[in-house]
Amino acid sequence: MKVTARIAGAVIAAVTLVIAGLIAAPPAASAQLTEVTNFGTNPTNLRMHLYVPDGVPARPALLVAVHYCTGSGPAFYSGTEFAALADQHKYIVIYPSATRSGSCFDVSSPQALRHDGGSDPVGIVSMVRYVQQRYNTDPDRTYVTGASSGAMMTNVLLGAYPDVFKAGAAFAGVPFGCFATTDGSSWNSQCANGQRIMTPQQWGDLVRAAYPGYSGPRPRMQIWHGTEDSTLRYPNFQEQIKQWTDVHGLSQTPSLTDQPRSGWTRTRYGGTGTTVPVEAISLQGVGHSLPMGGMAAMTIAFLGLNTGGGDPSQTPTPRPGACRVTYSMNTWNTGFTATVTITNTGTAQLSSWSLAFALPAGQTVTSAWNATVSPNSGQVTARNASYNGALAPGGSTQFGFQATHNGNTSQPGAFTLNGAACT
Repeated sequence: MKVTARIAGAVIAAVTLVIAGLIAAPPAASAQLTEVTNFGTNPTNLRMHLYVPDGVPARPALLVAVHYCTGSGPAFYSGTEFAALADQHKYIVIYPSATRSGSCFDVSSPQALRHDGGSDPVGIVSMVRYVQQRYNTDPDRTYVTGASSGAMMTNVLLGAYPDVFKAGAAFAGVPFGCFATTDGSSWNSQCANGQRIMTPQQWGDLVRAAYPGYSGPRPRMQIWHGTEDSTLRYPNFQEQIKQWTDVHGLSQTPSLTDQPRSGWTRTRYGGTGTTVPVEAISLQGVGHSLPMGGMAAMTIAFLGLNTGGGDPSQTPTPRPGACRVTYSMNTWNTGFTATVTITNTGTAQLSSWSLAFALPAGQTVTSAWNATVSPNSGQVTARNASYNGALAPGGSTQFGFQATHNGNTSQPGAFTLNGAACT
C-alpha cells in the first residue's frame, strides 16, 4: 500500500467519524489545552500539548493520549472524550503530536522498539517525566491510550517502557514489534494486512527483548478492534491478545466472556473484574473508526482512572456535593430492577443531567426507562430523556433500569451528577 493511499484512507476515516457525529466537542471547562516546549530530550521534535483539569488532587494520575495518522494532539483532544472524563475524574492528559510526513508515529524503527533507543518513544517519555516533576503526578498511575498509529504506539510504549506505564488501551492497533522494519520504511504491509502470525511466545519474546534485564511488573493491556477494519486488519486483534497474555504468563483461554453491548464481545484474561491483566473487545461490523462514543469511559474504568487512587477495584469515598441520590433494588435469582432518585440540593437550575456510577462486577443493564444508560456494565452514565432534563433547586427526578447479575447484588458505592459527587 502506498503512503498516499494510506493517508487518504486515514482522512476518509476521520471524515466518516465527523459525519457519524462521533467526534466530540472540546470539553466545556475553564481549563484549556496548552502547548509545552522544552520538556526534555526530544530526538524527533514532537510537539506536546497538556490538559490539566481544574481541581486536580495533590498526586494526580497521568494519561498519555496518542493520535492517529494525519492527526495531531489538539485534534485528538477535541475528537475524543478523554479530556471531558478528565474533568470528571481529575487526571492530567498529555497529547503528543507527530511531526513527520503523514503525522504517523515511529513504531517501526529499531530505535523506537528498544528501551531508551531513541525516536518518538523517547520524546513521549520525556513529556511524562516533565509532567511527573512539574505536577507531582503519581508514577504508579501513569497510563497510555491511542488510536490507529497511536494504538501502535501504545503497544510500543507498554513493551519498551514497562517501568513508566502501568496500563494502556489500544484502539485498532497491532502488536509490539509487528510493524518493525530495517529499511527505513515506516510502513509494514504484512503486519497491516494481518499476515504476520506468530506464536504467543514469539510475540512475548519481542516485548521481553525490548528491555533486556527488566524483571519488574508488566503493564495491563486493553485491546479494541473492529472486525471490518480494512487499514489494520482484524487478525491483529488476536495477535495482540497472544502477545500480552504471554507477557503476563496467562492462558489463551478467557476467564470471562460477555457482551457489554450488542455486537461487542469482551474477553478477560487473568481475572473477571474491571482491572484484569488483559481485556479485549471485538466489535462486530466496525471498521477503522475507533474510539467511538462511550468507549473512552470503559477505558478509563479499565485503567482505574475513575477512582481516587490506590487499588483501582475499590470505590472512592464520595464527597458531599449539590445532589443527593437514593438507589433501591428489587432482586431475584438472576436479575434485578433498580430505581434511582436524583435530588438537586444546589441553588442553580439544571437544564440537563448525567449521573455516573460504577455497576458492581457481574451486573449488566438490559433496559432502562426515563434515562439512557451506557455502557451497560462497568462505569456507566445515565443521561436524562428529552422530557426530564430540567431539575429545579430542591427538585427530584427518577429513572430506573433492569439488569442481570451473576450473584453479586451489591449497590454502587458513589455517584456523580454532572461531575459533582453526590451524597
